[in-house]
Amino acid sequence: SAVAVGHFVLLIYFRLHHQQLLGPTTPIQSRGAPPYIFSRALLHHLSQPGGFFLLGTYLSLTWLWDLLPPSYYSFQGSIQYTNVALCLITQDLLQFLMHKLEHIAHPKLYRLSHKPHHKFTNPKLFDAFDGSVPDTILMILLPLFFTAHLVRTCNVWTYMAFGSIYANWLTFIHAEVTFPWERYFRVVGLGTAADHHVHHKFFKWNFGHLFLWWDWVAGSYRDPREVWGREFTVGV
Repeated sequence: SAVAVGHFVLLIYFRLHHQQLLGPTTPIQSRGAPPYIFSRALLHHLSQPGGFFLLGTYLSLTWLWDLLPPSYYSFQGSIQYTNVALCLITQDLLQFLMHKLEHIAHPKLYRLSHKPHHKFTNPKLFDAFDGSVPDTILMILLPLFFTAHLVRTCNVWTYMAFGSIYANWLTFIHAEVTFPWERYFRVVGLGTAADHHVHHKFFKWNFGHLFLWWDWVAGSYRDPREVWGREFTVGV
């Protein structure tokens, strides 16, 4: 429920941002943002079987079947911000590794899992969970399960905060336009929509999602500024 509430707030914010009611927006790619009807794209986004339905099923089953560490069922205390950060970092590292694996392990694995998501070479926010069920299982659900068992001391409030931040951040980085916080994010290695557009446009760079750190270490990071004025809009 926390993920749903957080995503509802994101959608309200993005609608205002999309309508430029919060200020002018800048399309990330120089060819411009892909045109779409907001209501239809929203409905498509929410109805993806590999998106919120599968994520909701995972969250429900792991909760009901007691598949998480005992602390995850505790309502005592408040949000443990250190654990939220640890969960985000661990999840993104595992997702980076699974993402890289899907790309390089075997062509059949790539075609079965991740290739459907790469039909979007100029993605929009509502394409975030438009891929395949195997892709969601390999790159999101398995890392979520292992993250819970690596960061074992979270309580309910921490788990909800982590889930909401993670789902929304993963959505934001698929947006077709920039956001005002992104210039500060990139300085400290936090993922932005422009960084993720590099991956969708060129495929072999920027495998991380929330953090740029893994690509920095692996030598697979490409700065969007390298393609300013060509594929990408200057300043993104």
